[in-house]
Amino acid sequence: MTDQNAGQAGSGEGLRLWGGRFTGGPAEAVARLSLSVHFDWRLAPYDIRGSRAHARVLNRANLLTDDELTAMLAALDALDQAVTSGEFTPTVADEDVHTALERGLIERLGTLGGKLRAGRSRNDQVATDLRLYLRAQARVLAAEVIDLAGALTDQAAQHVNTPAPGLTHLQHAQPVIFGHHLLAHVQPLLRDVDRLRDWDRRTAVSPLGSGALAGSSLPLDPVAVAAELGFDSSAANSMDAVSDRDFVAEFLFVTSLIGVHLSRLGEEVVLWATREFGWVELDDAYTTGSSIMPQKKNPDVAELARGKAGRLIGHVSGFLATLKGLPLTYDRDMQEDKEPAFDAIDTLTLVLPAMTGMITTMRVRTERLAESTPDGFALATDVAEFLVQRGVPFREAHEAVGQLVAWCDQRGCDLGDATNEELTGISPHLTPDVRSVLDVAGALAARSARGGTAPSAVAHQLDEVREALAGHLAWATAG
Repeated sequence: MTDQNAGQAGSGEGLRLWGGRFTGGPAEAVARLSLSVHFDWRLAPYDIRGSRAHARVLNRANLLTDDELTAMLAALDALDQAVTSGEFTPTVADEDVHTALERGLIERLGTLGGKLRAGRSRNDQVATDLRLYLRAQARVLAAEVIDLAGALTDQAAQHVNTPAPGLTHLQHAQPVIFGHHLLAHVQPLLRDVDRLRDWDRRTAVSPLGSGALAGSSLPLDPVAVAAELGFDSSAANSMDAVSDRDFVAEFLFVTSLIGVHLSRLGEEVVLWATREFGWVELDDAYTTGSSIMPQKKNPDVAELARGKAGRLIGHVSGFLATLKGLPLTYDRDMQEDKEPAFDAIDTLTLVLPAMTGMITTMRVRTERLAESTPDGFALATDVAEFLVQRGVPFREAHEAVGQLVAWCDQRGCDLGDATNEELTGISPHLTPDVRSVLDVAGALAARSARGGTAPSAVAHQLDEVREALAGHLAWATAG
């Protein structure tokens, strides 16, 4: 085929990658159903990257001359630039990203462009492209998660000595440091980045060289291709290589869990910003108003983060259902792997920066936190543990303090309001020295063991978190 003929073929059906044994093209409905180039075009840079590596391995196998390789690489570079600039785009006649790019290559090289297909199938090609793309995007997402974790950490550092109500069942439970509460949201984000890094290790396996399913009889070198593309190894089994989509399912799980963590944080911010809680005030830039109620200031960022979690969870459950009945090896059902993965990335890259901005600009109402910390008899556990330290069995200590709580509840007073006589009248274990622990600052300082909520423990946790974030950021920004 001449260059001129190649250009003409690109606008019709002459470059369909599978048409040789067919006497005609597919029905229009089938062509529309098969079309994927409208969403898989984002894989184009990775497809070109794989093509460069494949061209070099064909050259080493003496299937491309040195001159042909030079021309091929120059054409791929030019095509890459044209894709990046938007000069080259897919057409309605292109079935998928691979077809479109082969058309672009043949437009530039003529028949030489057709040599690149040797020893390679769309089956191993798309599996390679998707791994390359998701590995790159995993680091982008990790960096965004780290930014949010950093914003929470910075807020926590400002509140190492700020008391706050600790809640269970959304009821006042025990006093905590508010910085400790904020860092409790950082810990799952650190695990999310850990999961992305662990996922990347398992995904760093190259399928290229597996062909349609059985490898190739051509003298190619999958190990060399894997190394050039930044993979740790090449696939051990060609059938598994083209049929494996565990890496997509696992990626969708990790992204859905990130979404769940954002949702839980968002839910707490929604509560904190209510008049009933009044713990925080959100910046105007990260809230919206009402079309009818002029006083409203709505925490839309937090609510949208909460809502998007359902979308992300749906992706992983839906894709697992797609995979569950597929026989080996490649089946066209696998085309359904890309849209949920792409949407998960797009969703999180929208939500994460907005959440980071909301947390960064959030103003904590320390006075409100401090005044509500002892509410709900929050120091009752401290009294019970004080009695345990005096030798009282915990069962008896729990009973005695429970009776004190009931007594105070009936009279509408706090634990410390009972007189010495009233204390001992409720239980002989409640001697006047229990008043020494009816103090929020003392209760907080007593919980100084690792993981506790004492200011000293929170300060130590801050150091550990910052060190972990620095290590994760080095990974996310490497390469």
